[in-house]
Amino acid sequence: VEAEIAFILKEDLKGPNVTALDVIKATDYVLPAIEVVDSRISDWKIQLADTIADNASSAFYVLGGKPAKIEDVNLELIGMVLSKNGEIVNTGVGAATLGNPSQCVSWLANRLADFDISLRAGEIILSGALSAAIDAHEGDSFIARFAHLGEVSVRF
Repeated sequence: VEAEIAFILKEDLKGPNVTALDVIKATDYVLPAIEVVDSRISDWKIQLADTIADNASSAFYVLGGKPAKIEDVNLELIGMVLSKNGEIVNTGVGAATLGNPSQCVSWLANRLADFDISLRAGEIILSGALSAAIDAHEGDSFIARFAHLGEVSVRF
């Protein structure tokens, strides 16, 4: 699992030249999220083409907390603590995602422009992990707590 920040868009974003400020303006609200990472590629011997074919190795995601206005959250400095079965296993900060999670969303919008694809209003965009992924097994419980954003949890 990976702890991430989810951006819910209120406006379309189409690159090229989308900036982090454009992302902030186009975002309705943000939420804490846990992405469940899974790959069909054995032993994680994966390259970019494999990642694309594998839907970015994403199985599903869980959203939590209450919607927060993006202007009420310092995305660069937001702290995160990830617990597994009641023990802290990881910590992270928004700056771990290309300096700011909104920068990750702008990167995605600009990269998708190469394929004439835009991010659409109403879509949920995960901005990338604030720390390393942690293995999950049957019976494991995870809670990701984000400063000023709330928490999200999942049990396997």
